[in-house]
Amino acid sequence: MDMEIQTILKEIVDKGASDIFILAGRPISFKLGGRIETSDGDPLSPAKTNELISEIYEMAPDRKIERLCAKGDDDFAFAIPNISRFRVNVYKQRGSLAAVIRVVAFSLPDPEKLNIPAAVLDLSERAQGLILFAGPAESGKTTTLACLIDRINSTRNGHIITLENPIEYLHRHKQSLVSQREISLDTESYAAALQAALRQSPNVILTGEMRDAETASVALTAAETGHLVISTISAVGAANAVDRLIGLFPDARHERVGAQLSAVLQAIVSQQLISTAGGAVVPVFQLMLCNKEMRALIREGATERLNRAVDSNADEGMISMDAAILRLCKDGSISAEDALTRALDPDSMARQLNSSNKMYF
Repeated sequence: MDMEIQTILKEIVDKGASDIFILAGRPISFKLGGRIETSDGDPLSPAKTNELISEIYEMAPDRKIERLCAKGDDDFAFAIPNISRFRVNVYKQRGSLAAVIRVVAFSLPDPEKLNIPAAVLDLSERAQGLILFAGPAESGKTTTLACLIDRINSTRNGHIITLENPIEYLHRHKQSLVSQREISLDTESYAAALQAALRQSPNVILTGEMRDAETASVALTAAETGHLVISTISAVGAANAVDRLIGLFPDARHERVGAQLSAVLQAIVSQQLISTAGGAVVPVFQLMLCNKEMRALIREGATERLNRAVDSNADEGMISMDAAILRLCKDGSISAEDALTRALDPDSMARQLNSSNKMYF
């Protein structure tokens, strides 16, 4: 017999929503085109949110609600046949349970429809080193990573290991073998899984966000020893990404880690999602490729110069995020205020807007 939550999720998925919110005091809400909409129905009571979230746990047999009760939050994925896969974060708030549910399609995303630059997908040809994906939460990093892994899987013969929390997109074996491991379900931690991966004959290792020195240290070592390591970090822009990664380590190790990073880093892809005036959500990318100039800046600790160096190296295939933001502003898709807010270099963006024939301010 279908549970109530299945009917609710199907109705909202059919609307094309990207996220679903279950919170006491409001009817079930969902995000559509970057805006939060409210469904018909009465506000949810704490008892009702508990009931709906209990039904979600029943659809995820490997997850027990006791974990939520003990820790106060939980993050996992589940699927409803013929509807969709879902990633859910459940948490306690104001004495009741709440959940935010991300809709994840069964099929892998189409990078062309998502406007992912070809130069980003071409990183699939890198054989070793570190590729870092940077961006805030909900910036589309996971989706871009899924497209890159699928490109590798479709074009190269090897063993791909992904370490995820939770697993969102499912990859079938194609030209490569793909092992997908979920943190806390299949392995204890990112650091432990990375250590184990080095003994599993990998060619490519995808690991989730670098949040601690132990994970980052193992990832850098793996990149040094002939593997291609792909990871994410919560930062916007190449400069912030490098600073944040090095900042995971004690101050006494910064110089050594900077030298290590400058040697293994292949590229940094930074991305943001921007809502346009027409209600669409569009991605903007920065692509920094590690040439001699970039490696020297990282090694010397001059990371504040990285973003401008990217902007001046378009002839080498690098992509400027601020140039993409400026184009959106000039064609009327976003306001000048939004352009300044999202720019990596707001002062430079303001000068470029003020020098235009169009009056933005």
